[in-house]
Amino acid sequence: MKAISKWFFYLALLPVTIGVCGWQGWSWWSWASAAPVAATNPTEAAEKNAVQIEIPQGTSAQEIGESLKGAGLIRSLDAWNLWTRWQTLTNREGSFQAGAYVLSPTAPLPNLAEKIWRGEVAEQSFTVPEGWSMSQMADYFAEQGFFSRDEFLAAVQQVPRDRYPWLPEGIPHLEGFLYPDTYKLPTGQVTPQLVIDQMLDRFQQIALPIYQQGQGQTPYTLLQWVTLSSIVEKEAVVSVERPQIASVFAKRLRENIALGADPTVEYALGIRQTVDQPLTYAQVQTPSPYNTYMNPGLPPTPISSPGLASLQNSLNPTDTPYLYFVARYDGTHVFSRTLAEHEAAQIAIQDGVAAQNQAKPETAN
Repeated sequence: MKAISKWFFYLALLPVTIGVCGWQGWSWWSWASAAPVAATNPTEAAEKNAVQIEIPQGTSAQEIGESLKGAGLIRSLDAWNLWTRWQTLTNREGSFQAGAYVLSPTAPLPNLAEKIWRGEVAEQSFTVPEGWSMSQMADYFAEQGFFSRDEFLAAVQQVPRDRYPWLPEGIPHLEGFLYPDTYKLPTGQVTPQLVIDQMLDRFQQIALPIYQQGQGQTPYTLLQWVTLSSIVEKEAVVSVERPQIASVFAKRLRENIALGADPTVEYALGIRQTVDQPLTYAQVQTPSPYNTYMNPGLPPTPISSPGLASLQNSLNPTDTPYLYFVARYDGTHVFSRTLAEHEAAQIAIQDGVAAQNQAKPETAN
């Protein structure tokens, strides 16, 4: 009877013992999960005290824990090892992922561990607007601190037809095929090649199918299509005029008339005209394969990265009665059927600019 009573006593104490151990384990886990950061507003403190940590490829779980402790993100390696062993015991799929992470020292250890396990790396974004050239992109990436201008310009001279066999043969660089868009890349892993690959991938996903679907109806090769689209992109400031501009250029190409597109001259000379400094006669007469005043047909390569609208409008443009257009310097154009109409429009625009300049008050010296 005494032995039975003794067992009843132990059984009665078991729930209490489990409860106490569970409470102590929970208390220890909570204490060990995160480094102590006092704050009245936890969200603000997390952002203010966030730590960026880099986990190289092949880093072991133990080494990751040591890095986290060294960075003040966790208190205890024992707690970290307990979490990682539990993943092994439960046969959980996956593993810790390499990369750059932005972690909060106020976050519990399981949250930090899950973030690294799932590979929620820190990201940075970049945006390339429609109509930018490779040179403009190079300046932008250098200004953002991604890499130098020269590194990017050297990388775009390499045409990876082994990985992107649809790229036209013989092109000297990737101008026109770097699709303009907003991109996200892992922080700390931005290289010219990674940027270029993402932009070529996006062209392959968005632009290439458009060309392939309309290939039977268009007279252009892929290179010709992108080249024409790049000129349309540079000329079309007002989107509603894009179809007309594309149709004028298409008509001039069919009739073997020089395109006479200012942006191609600007591209050749590495300049950008303004209302105050328009292209001069000498500049327009400067020989270059890209000078579409002197050479009929398209230039040898695109002059910018065209966006979706320019690509779509240039693929198979509708016919137009217009053969000329001239910029008003407000983004719009005057379209003309004949050379006489075109010259009259040019004179009217020039007279208007001159009148505006005369109306401006003189500044005091």
